[in-house]
Amino acid sequence: MMGASLGGVFLALSLVLFGLAVGAVAGPVRKPAVAGQFYPGDPGTLRRMVKELLENVRKVPIDGEVISLIAPHAGYSYSGPTAAVAYKQVMGKRYDAVIVVGPSHREPLRGSSVWAEGGYETPLSVVPVAEEIAKKMLSTEDDITFAEKGHQYEHSVEVQIPFLQVAVPDLKVVPVVMGEQNLRACRNLADAIVRACKGKNVLLVASSDLYHGYNYDECVRTDERTLKAILRFDPEGFVEGLLRGEYQACGGGPITAVLMAARELGADKVKLLARTNSNDVMGERGGYVVGYSALAVYRAGGGKGRKKVGVELGLSEEDKKTLLAIARRTVERVTRGEPAPSFEVTSDRLTRKCGAFVTLKKYGELRGCIGCIEAIKPLWEAVRDMARAAALEDPRFPPVRPEEVSDLEMEISVLTPLRRVEDINDIVIGRDGLIVRKGWRQGLLLPQVATEYGWDVRTFLEHTCLKAGLPRNAWKDPDAEILAFSAEVFSEGEF
Repeated sequence: MMGASLGGVFLALSLVLFGLAVGAVAGPVRKPAVAGQFYPGDPGTLRRMVKELLENVRKVPIDGEVISLIAPHAGYSYSGPTAAVAYKQVMGKRYDAVIVVGPSHREPLRGSSVWAEGGYETPLSVVPVAEEIAKKMLSTEDDITFAEKGHQYEHSVEVQIPFLQVAVPDLKVVPVVMGEQNLRACRNLADAIVRACKGKNVLLVASSDLYHGYNYDECVRTDERTLKAILRFDPEGFVEGLLRGEYQACGGGPITAVLMAARELGADKVKLLARTNSNDVMGERGGYVVGYSALAVYRAGGGKGRKKVGVELGLSEEDKKTLLAIARRTVERVTRGEPAPSFEVTSDRLTRKCGAFVTLKKYGELRGCIGCIEAIKPLWEAVRDMARAAALEDPRFPPVRPEEVSDLEMEISVLTPLRRVEDINDIVIGRDGLIVRKGWRQGLLLPQVATEYGWDVRTFLEHTCLKAGLPRNAWKDPDAEILAFSAEVFSEGEF
């Protein structure tokens, strides 16, 4: 293993030399400071490592346009897999520039330092600076200047660059190191970013780890609070909480500035993509521990609105709200160890027998999903029972804790009767869910899954087979049975 840092602390650095760029890049080039320590110094090894990290993670579905990313900056052996989840979101996308904002760990710095000319070098190549954008950000009045200070030994920006070199074609960057991280400094930098990005296609990246300390349980609790604050998309409240010590993020200033700028550029939601810590990565407890997370800040719907899945089954808005309330009250009760409640339901639509699934999401990520395929219970009762099962009995997750319930979003899928599929051309993405049965194995995927991942029919069938523990092409076997159904899908976020 390389002598990579867990977070912001490392033992030794090579002296950085500054000079003129080679090739097509003219101007000062910032030389790599942590190659061979935080990541491989050999170009071939580094490229292979980054490619493997990106290939080994899945792209998290996001219903919208990604404006910015938040990624960790430890050694790749520690935070590389988490960072890869962030950069998977922008694989193959082209930008006029990527603005990377990291904190200064080693040098006291007033305001922010923008590397506004020349290039930033890694073992892979020299990345040119997007000079037009960088120079528009400069403002001596706001303490945003072009200086080598802050960049020379700093790893927080540097470790992001190789991921971008592999993920983003024709990359140009604007490296920014932030010193002061108070509200004024964050707002000044955000304003400078927005001013420089008008009319440009720009990606923002905030570089930050989370908790640093020696207590694993404290790391988990602190990161939970910190991430919850980021997901509220209230950058002013977030930076105030940082200053009060409620949250921990060494790049709290960059996160705040990027959230502010992204909001002005049209972003309205934040999604947690991945989280872990150095103890979990290394499979150990005890000793120094650093928290890592990857998040995306995005404009919901990408300007086109949310894709509708499933079908309409005649449920009124009041019916849907009632079912969601039943699910929430049930989860609240059963996670406290109390029996599932009984409800007085008068709507004929809620007393008819239907199959139903209840999905629990925490910060946009799956936290539990259990359903009843057959119509054997009144709809309201099926929702209540499946809510209980999703909270306590999904074998993929530990039981939901009472303190988690307020962070959960309830989603309900009311199912139509099953129908046998004789011709796969009859399957419609966005309308149909699938079941593949072969022998004693069975896999089911809801209609919204194919839409969220952008699958075609054959890919949908393959993943349904994998869900059953079957080979991906088992649906072609004459002994395999393919069933389809649809559903009316709705969630608390719609009301």
